[in-house]
Amino acid sequence: MDILGISAFYHDSAACLVRDGAIIAAAQEERFTRVKHDSGFPARTVEYCLQAGAISPAEIDYVAFYDKPLLKFERLLETWLAVAPRGFRAFIAALPIWLRQKLHTPREIDRGLAGAGAAGGGAVKDRYKGRYIFPEHHESHAAAAFFPSPFEQAAILTVDGVGEWATASLGVGRANRIELSHELRFPHSLGLLYSAFTYFCGFRVNSGEYKLMGLAPFGQPRYRDVILDELIDLKDDGSFRMDMRYFNYCSGMTMTSRAFERLFAGPPRKPEAPLTTREMDLAASIQAVTEEIMLRMARHVAAETKMKDLVLAGGVALNCVANGRILREGIFDRLWIQPAAGDAGGALGAAMFVWHQLLDKPRHADGVHDGQRGSLLGPAWSADEAREFLTGVGAKFHIRADEDALLDEIARAIEAGMVVGHFHGPMEFGPRAMGNRSILADARNPKMQSLLNRKIKFRESFRPLAPSVLAEDARRWFDLPDGVESPYMLLTAPVRGAKAPPGDKRDDGDAARGEQARQADDDVIARLMSASAAAGSAIPAVTHVDGSARVQTVDAQRHGRFYRLLRRFRDRTGCGLVINTSFNVRGEPIVCSPADAWRCFLATNMDVLVLEDCIAYKADQPAAETFDVNEHLARFAPD
Repeated sequence: MDILGISAFYHDSAACLVRDGAIIAAAQEERFTRVKHDSGFPARTVEYCLQAGAISPAEIDYVAFYDKPLLKFERLLETWLAVAPRGFRAFIAALPIWLRQKLHTPREIDRGLAGAGAAGGGAVKDRYKGRYIFPEHHESHAAAAFFPSPFEQAAILTVDGVGEWATASLGVGRANRIELSHELRFPHSLGLLYSAFTYFCGFRVNSGEYKLMGLAPFGQPRYRDVILDELIDLKDDGSFRMDMRYFNYCSGMTMTSRAFERLFAGPPRKPEAPLTTREMDLAASIQAVTEEIMLRMARHVAAETKMKDLVLAGGVALNCVANGRILREGIFDRLWIQPAAGDAGGALGAAMFVWHQLLDKPRHADGVHDGQRGSLLGPAWSADEAREFLTGVGAKFHIRADEDALLDEIARAIEAGMVVGHFHGPMEFGPRAMGNRSILADARNPKMQSLLNRKIKFRESFRPLAPSVLAEDARRWFDLPDGVESPYMLLTAPVRGAKAPPGDKRDDGDAARGEQARQADDDVIARLMSASAAAGSAIPAVTHVDGSARVQTVDAQRHGRFYRLLRRFRDRTGCGLVINTSFNVRGEPIVCSPADAWRCFLATNMDVLVLEDCIAYKADQPAAETFDVNEHLARFAPD
């Protein structure tokens, strides 16, 4: 039986094909369209899923959409009426798309599936004629968290911005059933609270939350008590109410109000404006509050359910610092976090919900292995296709059909200080690169963090880089509890031997300029980084200023060639660990195809590109002034 799950029309549209309870394919639409956080119908992803399953739309048994559009529209109407007339502008701005598209989701899916069928060579008779299933948004999150997890039973916690009405939910999963028993409701939302600070600090909502989390260790939580005293009324169970005088997302076009600006001494930072110590301290403060709320929620769900294991999903579950705190506090024995925890993962959850919950199909969990297949669920290209592409664009490259020779050449390049774009096998599902669409470099090189951020990724200098480490070596480098793995890069852990500098290393001048919101980021951040834990770490390029790292543990079963590459690097250097950052530049999705990888390789200061068994060196390529990238790529570009 084939079930197609879809999430669409808000952000991070995605599709997933589940066959007899097994995940066949899953991907985000942005990877195909190259539009970051693409919210449209995931037509290209659906087409990919159908091709991966070798089926037509007519052969799909059920289509599951990740939330209930009518219930969400009810929430919007009630919110607009409650704040009228202040919400009139937002109401007028949003209503047309609801009347044109979102209230007609079955019709829109019909059109999208017909298009996908036609793209695959199908005829009218191949169109989908089955039922549409609409789980609630947090049911989809909960299903995505529990059903692929390795646990026979577990507590469930989902936390995000908002679905229909729920913004957080808790419950239990047992065998093939989930049951959600408690929820926090809009407008009181941890996800929206964090996004309000994301907006206020000058980053993009639904995208810049990672930046805020990365900025937090540079600041001091000076505003923590202000947030707890003025903005929210936090209870022992992790539930809270927000003082909506400080927020504008119910009635306006911004996240925060003038009262918020008065409370935090000035207007929001403009995007791309210099960072100040105010933004650093705001980031540190909201991160501290987020961790406190998540810890209280986790303790409450543990007390309510008496479960030893916890599964997490929802956009807030991507806050790997909070996840690490929950783990280190020992509230649960084990955690499992959905790799595509945000809305994209709702497509997977909706499909799994139909299979297990509605159709009552059995589920088998051995307590060790999850059903996510390493989250390597996207499209792949063969070695022959990689060679054909590189030949077609006039690239100078070498074929290394012998894997041992290829891995040794990559390891030698990394050891020599080169930056390697690594493209191999299926694309990852979720926001993290797990080695198949990754940029790799030597974590021991103290200059590599700055080099990658400035000359490869073209992003802010404060952004941390993550390590990928052989699972058997993880506790040599990181303070992880025994038995804990982090295959999906969703936990932070202290770096062994790295000591975070005590207190606030900013001088009085920094603080004064921060109050005036005028201090540029480069000199403050450079000084903090020079005095940070990274300066004394054996792996400084992946050690954040507070002595932590966002860890990916790499094992042979899930990661295949990437695991063998780390083994080869360890054989050469004694270090089974490399930098692993996603294969993209700032503002663009992670690469999907060889054409995407080639563009990124040429447009950056990357030294080496590996496409399957082909290896190309930047120094061998034609000079940029004579190399017309667009002309060479035209026949490979998407329609």
